[in-house]
Amino acid sequence: MAKLVVGCGYLGKRVAALWRAHDRDVFVVTRSSERAKEMEQSGFQPLIGDITDPTSLPRLPDVDAVLFAVGFDRTSNYSIDELYVNGLRNTLAAVGEVGRWVHISSTGVYSQNTGEWVDEASEAVPVRPGGRASLEAEQLLAASVVADRAVILRLAGIYGPDRVPNRQALLAGEPIKTPANGYLNLIHVDDAAQIVVAAVTQIVPPQLLLVSDGSPVLRRTYYETVAAILEAPAPTFAEPDPDAPATARALADKRVCNDRLVASLEYQFCYPSYREGLRSILTTPP
Repeated sequence: MAKLVVGCGYLGKRVAALWRAHDRDVFVVTRSSERAKEMEQSGFQPLIGDITDPTSLPRLPDVDAVLFAVGFDRTSNYSIDELYVNGLRNTLAAVGEVGRWVHISSTGVYSQNTGEWVDEASEAVPVRPGGRASLEAEQLLAASVVADRAVILRLAGIYGPDRVPNRQALLAGEPIKTPANGYLNLIHVDDAAQIVVAAVTQIVPPQLLLVSDGSPVLRRTYYETVAAILEAPAPTFAEPDPDAPATARALADKRVCNDRLVASLEYQFCYPSYREGLRSILTTPP
């Protein structure tokens, strides 16, 4: 049967391409007719609609899998609650028959800040708007008609081609406006996409999985590695803007355990740590 991707962005488009490569019909939801043409040229079947406006959504097709991977763009006119919560509610109301629902959430639902390990059983008490909206969306999904077919993937920070923050600052020898301490938890976008596909093909996957490469790294060490690969000056750090979103994210200091992911999906990482991932990204010509 066909697949449906709601949120065909950095991660969603890669998942759609993996499904299309296996000769699956892939429907994608987009607000823009121009974007719809791009999706059609990529071999997907675009459906034009705005998930924040239920009157604009067509009746979505019956599919054997839905990926809900809506991202938040701070430059847009939508609030994070409109996208994550209301957008999910509207999509659930418009969707047809569904075999499996994969929902992209975030490890931002955890506010632990003393470097401790967190797993699926850890208490989730988000303090930032993104974490709160993510958890509210999870709760909405758990109370929906697709709850028994849903898999929630709480993703760590996604990185990959064109997504290595502060690269230009390092090359220029400029201070990075972020705390040097604290752990980063990461997942390469290609691994994240493969994990989505694996969660759909698994007969009885867990309803909740933390998606991280399982190799937390101190922020200073991460940027030292980036600088070394780029042959750039060693990183220096400056006091971040207190109102910047990155500053709020940096207040959380935790290490994400991926034991359940590895055991339940028997997944083998393409990039088992930031080292392999960064080397692949930063040594490949654009």
